[in-house]
Amino acid sequence: MKTIYLNGTVRTMAGGETAEALVEENGRILETGRADALLAAHPQAQRFDLQGHTLLPGFIDGHSHITALAQTLLLCDLQGVKSFDEIAARLRAFRSERQLAPGAWIMGFGYDPTALAEGAHPTAAFLDAVLPENPALLTHASGHMGVLNSAALQALGVTRDTPAPKGGVIGRNPDGTPNGYLEEAAFTQITARAPRPGADQAVQSLLAAERIYLRNGITTIQEGLTRAPEWALLTAVREKLTADVFAYVDIACAGLLHENASYAAGYRGRLRIGGYKLFLDGSPQGRTAWMTAPYADDPDYRGYPVHSDAEVERCMLQAVRENRQILVHCNGDAAADQMIAAYRKARERCPNDVRPVMVHAQLVRRDQLAEMASLNMIASFFAAHVYHWGDVHLKNFGPERAAGISPVRTALALGVHCNFHQDSPVLPPDMLETLRCVVQRRTKNGVLLGPDERIPPLDALRCMTAGAAYAYFEEDRKGTLEAGKAADMVVLNRDPAACTETELADLEVLATVKNGKTVYRKESR
Repeated sequence: MKTIYLNGTVRTMAGGETAEALVEENGRILETGRADALLAAHPQAQRFDLQGHTLLPGFIDGHSHITALAQTLLLCDLQGVKSFDEIAARLRAFRSERQLAPGAWIMGFGYDPTALAEGAHPTAAFLDAVLPENPALLTHASGHMGVLNSAALQALGVTRDTPAPKGGVIGRNPDGTPNGYLEEAAFTQITARAPRPGADQAVQSLLAAERIYLRNGITTIQEGLTRAPEWALLTAVREKLTADVFAYVDIACAGLLHENASYAAGYRGRLRIGGYKLFLDGSPQGRTAWMTAPYADDPDYRGYPVHSDAEVERCMLQAVRENRQILVHCNGDAAADQMIAAYRKARERCPNDVRPVMVHAQLVRRDQLAEMASLNMIASFFAAHVYHWGDVHLKNFGPERAAGISPVRTALALGVHCNFHQDSPVLPPDMLETLRCVVQRRTKNGVLLGPDERIPPLDALRCMTAGAAYAYFEEDRKGTLEAGKAADMVVLNRDPAACTETELADLEVLATVKNGKTVYRKESR
């Protein structure tokens, strides 16, 4: 059955083109053009009345963690808390609402010490007082660090004698006992031993997480760090998924990709393996991003790397020789230097262009962007950092470096392929908020941060659609509304390209279409 979308603006993202109408059949776009001509050519087509609204290509997630977002739906929500007292109140309410017995694990996600009145991470002693009968684990909003109480530390075997792994920190009291704080590799490795939800609960939570993406207009989703548990969950739901999901395998678990090579060759259900993932540093707001120059308030501290140059070169060469794309987490400019140098060496030994992605690229420099363009290296910007943590970056890095956070305009001008992400569950997968952030570049305190890096709405939309499709090697089937491409589309209440800066706040997703099927529709008020 054919469907014609009409009575609105069809913004194709193929150049600057708009059309009056679009015809879809069996999940594919047949053509776009004038409404009267398409109605005459397809008289039997059913009609989707846009009612003056705007049809765009479906948004494509540049980087996130759908399985982690799913897990946070089962946790105590700590986003937006302003004090330790508020953390305590939410944890106690969560325990009461879920009727959790003594000994049951209680986990929370989303606290940010930069937003707390105390200006610090909670401690084991604090959590012991709040939850004396339950192991407790709180994850920082970035996912790079967190805090455990004494019961959780004991359950996971963390003692005075536990050494911190390479690239990680175990916080200590003056007497050497753990104070509950874990950072980077210490946090990820130790908390990996914490209990996980049951299989049925995990499946239902993942499908609920997918619905969050769909109601934000996202039709292609990423699982940005896949190990055995994440892979087991994704394969369990592959036939139930609505959106396309790309999984990137932790390169330390390369055997997982080799054992499932058919998923790298193409979709099975809605699931596909995109390549490898590698971490090179940490979080700028968490002060673990690896910098070439010191943090503004500490002349002796530059953050730190996760891997040696030799280890990164080995991983990069492995990906290039296997002709696998690799996504590399880089926030600081020292991490960016390490990635660029390793990829350049790998390409000198093997010519495969794997379109590597620098994920986050928060503090990447202009000279690095120029080299990225020459190497066809993609920048996936966590551009909402400007609003959510721009004021923190001013404190951590000073005005000049903070103004260069997420330098999208410079990257585009130098020819770098760009896309955007929210690193969900760090932030909800809200592409329209990211659109506002890159156009306005205002911090929470109202500071105009790096005005020269602002871009027009149309350029931002291109990053969210065609640019992101290129990053997945899917520019021939997604990202623009052209004949032969997938009918993955989003309906917005107005055309972002025609909005003023202040009008962008009124944008909302009215419907999401995946392969010609309406999979989300905003309920009328």
